[in-house]
Amino acid sequence: MSTKLAGADPTSDQILARVISSLEDDKAEDIITIDLRGRSSIADYMVICSGRSSRQVGAIAEKLVERLKEDFGRNSKIEGKDQGDWVLIDTQDVIVHVFRPEVREFYQLEKMWMPSGAHV
Repeated sequence: MSTKLAGADPTSDQILARVISSLEDDKAEDIITIDLRGRSSIADYMVICSGRSSRQVGAIAEKLVERLKEDFGRNSKIEGKDQGDWVLIDTQDVIVHVFRPEVREFYQLEKMWMPSGAHV
């Protein structure tokens, strides 16, 4: 189902909602959203999630990029898909990291980006 907005640039909240629904549809695990507004100029939100295998990580990322293109006409940059350990999808407004669980544990991006006092 396409929700493309004719002639309108989607808001970061609309993109975030579509990112989350896509990740949930593809059974991504431990989805965390970090609000970066006012904290970083790289994006408004960062989303971190896990896939159970390299194959699932790649599939989650690929489907997300396809859905954002279909729904919003938005081309996203994607890095790391061939390795499948950690894929980064840059939608401009939302940065998405899809990890295999052990790689996610190693890098611990949540600890680096979560507001102080927040618990993962």
